[in-house]
Amino acid sequence: MSRHGAEIFWRSDGAFGSGRYSRRHELRFDGGAVVAGSSSPAVVPAPMSDPTGVDPEEALVASASACHMLWFLSLAQAAGLDVASYRDRAEGEMGRIAPGRMAIVRIALRPEIAFAGRAPDPAELERLHHQAHERCFIANSLNCEIVVERPD
Repeated sequence: MSRHGAEIFWRSDGAFGSGRYSRRHELRFDGGAVVAGSSSPAVVPAPMSDPTGVDPEEALVASASACHMLWFLSLAQAAGLDVASYRDRAEGEMGRIAPGRMAIVRIALRPEIAFAGRAPDPAELERLHHQAHERCFIANSLNCEIVVERPD
């Protein structure tokens, strides 16, 4: 099996002892990408958090969405479909799972897919999403509900 790594780097801004320290950090990936990270401003108020940084909750939702998309694209290509574009405005919902414990309790994927040529009928589209969900490494690693919602 393969291994996947990331390096997280944070440095004190001198305010650690007061508790009003910056939560901004870097997420460094093995391919060379560096992304600004932070706690969510919904959890730790600015300026101690950086609203422009990716928070762990957003990263988890993005990982689930990207994994689903990559499997969907692979399955659609194998089915002879020509996907022109794929956009997902995924959203994670936080909830209390026990006293003092919070978690992402639901992830809603909302893919908007454009096809060049033949588009799948609703049953085929649902089957492709189901297969993508079954194969998604991230979905298989999580214990929260993950649903695919059709755009309105």
